[in-house]
Amino acid sequence: MSQSSWISAFGAVLRRDLLLANRARAEALNPVLFFILVASLFPLGLNPTKALLLSVGPGVVWVCALLATMVSLERLFRSDFEDGTLDQLLLAPFPTSLLVAAKLLAHWLMTGLPLILCAPLLGAMFGLPGPALVTLSLALALGTPTLSLIGGIGVALTVGLPRGGLLLSLIVLPLYIPVLIFGAQAVEVSARGLSAAGQLYWLGALLVLAITLAPLATASALRVVAR
Repeated sequence: MSQSSWISAFGAVLRRDLLLANRARAEALNPVLFFILVASLFPLGLNPTKALLLSVGPGVVWVCALLATMVSLERLFRSDFEDGTLDQLLLAPFPTSLLVAAKLLAHWLMTGLPLILCAPLLGAMFGLPGPALVTLSLALALGTPTLSLIGGIGVALTVGLPRGGLLLSLIVLPLYIPVLIFGAQAVEVSARGLSAAGQLYWLGALLVLAITLAPLATASALRVVAR
């Protein structure tokens, strides 16, 4: 099978998921609204001193981004599983991991990318300086795809369960911890005027590892669930 047919199959799945997400815009916007609203509530509930907001801002923004990604994961394979599309994907004459990668990319474009665009505004609300806002955007650009890729594994393992949300959280949240730690630390050290290159390199390494392994693991989990 030619490489062009693989690219066409990848693009077809990507376009389909983006089109479906565009038709359900209200549902697609829920993670972004959750991210903005929850992060905006923290300055109201804390002592709004500049030093305190600056110290908690990186962690708050990253935790909210992580939770917003969790909110959007449930719909990643659920509708495909219920209407039989998932079975067709597994029977397609293309590597399942390739088609899964297209769905994960669509999920990140609809969830992770809007979070990256909104994050500088929320970071400014916490008083983060300019270099820290740039680092925040870079860290989220490296971290949010990893969150989507790791989340895909958890969703694939629980998609056949009627109420798999709690189990999904138990599976995915421990795997999110390294991304959360390095992402928050990158912004924190940048806010202190130090170089965040080390933390960004770690986030990049985690992203490369997730791109390499997560589609394969997700495809294997979907085959097990579909049996």
